[in-house]
Amino acid sequence: MFSRLYSGALVGVDAVEVEIEVNEGGGDPKMIIVGLPDTAVKESRDRVWTAVGNSGYARPKGRMTVNLAPADIKKQGPSFDLAIALGLVFMQEDFQEGALEQTAVFGELALNGHVREVKGMLSLAETAREAGRRAMIVPRGNVIEACMISGIDVYGVSNLREAVELLQGTSGRLPESIDRTAYFRSSRSYGIDFSEVKGQLHVKRAIEVAVCGNHNLLMVGPPGTGKSMLAKRMVTIMPDMSEEEAIAATKVHSVAGLICNTGEVLVSRPFRSPHHTVSDAGLLGGSQNPRPGEVSLAHHGVLFLDELPEFRRSTLEVMRQPLEEGRVVISRAATTTAFPAQFMLVAAMNPCPCGYLSDPKRHCRCSPRQITNYRRRISGPLLDRIDLHVDVPAIDFKELVSEKEAEASCQLRERIERARMFQASRYMNESGVVNNATMTTGMIKKYCRLDDEGSGLLEQAMGQLHLSARAHGRILKVSRTIADLAGEKDINSDHVLEAIQYRSLDRGGQE
Repeated sequence: MFSRLYSGALVGVDAVEVEIEVNEGGGDPKMIIVGLPDTAVKESRDRVWTAVGNSGYARPKGRMTVNLAPADIKKQGPSFDLAIALGLVFMQEDFQEGALEQTAVFGELALNGHVREVKGMLSLAETAREAGRRAMIVPRGNVIEACMISGIDVYGVSNLREAVELLQGTSGRLPESIDRTAYFRSSRSYGIDFSEVKGQLHVKRAIEVAVCGNHNLLMVGPPGTGKSMLAKRMVTIMPDMSEEEAIAATKVHSVAGLICNTGEVLVSRPFRSPHHTVSDAGLLGGSQNPRPGEVSLAHHGVLFLDELPEFRRSTLEVMRQPLEEGRVVISRAATTTAFPAQFMLVAAMNPCPCGYLSDPKRHCRCSPRQITNYRRRISGPLLDRIDLHVDVPAIDFKELVSEKEAEASCQLRERIERARMFQASRYMNESGVVNNATMTTGMIKKYCRLDDEGSGLLEQAMGQLHLSARAHGRILKVSRTIADLAGEKDINSDHVLEAIQYRSLDRGGQE
């Protein structure tokens, strides 16, 4: 006998449909899987064989050949277990006519027939819908993910027998459903707030500007001044993710296997903070079977690099491509994989190796040569790609114990969202541009025109600070953002001056 089912294989953060053919022949009872399977797929022979028997179904008595097509795409992971098992059960059970052709099946099997969650369900569900499947059977733990894709019926199962009853039409089950609007509204939570940060008003202003235009930010200051505390609260003032952004971010986390145990969709912007010992592959993505790195896991969120000079220089340099293009391309001999990486880079560093160069109460013991070498660990091209450099001084005791109420995250977010609306309206007809940070060179000329006074100030700054052409463009973008926050259509000299002062490391900070 012969059966045909449909499942899917992950390729980067996307997926392709996999046709699973199961054929029963004569000979000794055994199962052979072909179609470029990896080790996890090959091992499914024993899992499936045992799960079928433990679920109360007779095991096939002849040689079973399982073909995973197309044969030129490597099949990875255990997500084909349930489909292969259903193909075996089909040899002895009657299914509804056309049920196998209309349904995509995903799930890992335990030896007792229990169905476990799999990675990349959002991508697999999208592929099933695009391939024209009317329904899909998924592990119960993946139901929320799968229901985020409209246009296809989702059935969650806990074990193999439930899946068989669905295909036989005897379960009487209705498709799973979820109120996506209510889910997104009720699930957003951060647990931290900007009102908890005392003082540092000029740093908060710089952060507000950075978040408003989605600009990259570097904070420089002694230990204990609140750099990490401020960075962790930046996601609380960013506009809420749209459903499209949430699904895109969740796809990356799902493919990386970070939400398999929860099955939940990301509704709060991701905040990633890798340790400075992270490898190139850990930051950018890669390994033998390419998987997302930290820059992709921060997609539509914040990537925070604390103690920036402590990162290996080669590791920092690999960020140039994602900072410019918003994606990571990983090339291997057999394939090229692309991962999205549209993130806001936030970095923090000490002003010198000991950390106390700018601290008024502690003496710095570093020599000028040590300070210069320390700051040279960050290359000029990388600094050019960071729009705002801001000094974070030590906090005065009176500010620390002050009872004065600081602005809450909701107040900052309200101003930022208002300015973001100006940007959305401005770039309505511009493809791929949604905020000031993503403006192209041509758009800078169009939307960042300066009056004579502002142009003169920028020309003077370029000459005195020896700024690069890239830094010139960054200053114009930040000026545009400051004007948006002020609700002004045109950029004036005050906006330009504020943008210039956010280039602290270009003002001789490395001396």
